[in-house]
Amino acid sequence: MNGKSIRVKIFGNEYPLRGENEDFTKRIASYVDGMLTKIHDKIPEQPPLTVAVLTALNITEDLMKEQDRNALDIEHIEVEIEKLSNYLDNCLAAEPVNSASLQ
Repeated sequence: MNGKSIRVKIFGNEYPLRGENEDFTKRIASYVDGMLTKIHDKIPEQPPLTVAVLTALNITEDLMKEQDRNALDIEHIEVEIEKLSNYLDNCLAAEPVNSASLQ
C-alpha cells in the first residue's frame, strides 16, 4: 500500500500506518481503539492479547453481519429490477394503439 505515513494511537501504543486517505485511516484506528477499550473495560483482568483477539472477533462479527445485510439488499434490488424489466418488456410488447382509431 502506498501513501503517506500516519501516526495513530491504538490502545495506548503509537503505530505508524500507511494510507491513501489520512482521515479514513485515523477513523479506522479510532474505531479499533474504541473497540479495544470497550472490551477491556468489560474484562479488565484479561491480558492484552485476549482483549485484542476478542476485539478482532467482535469487529469481524460486525463486518460479517453488514456483509449479510448488503447481500440481502442486493438480492432484493435484483428482484425489483427483474420485476421492472418484465413490466417494461410487457409494455413494449403490447400492441400499439392506432392513433386514427382514437379520433
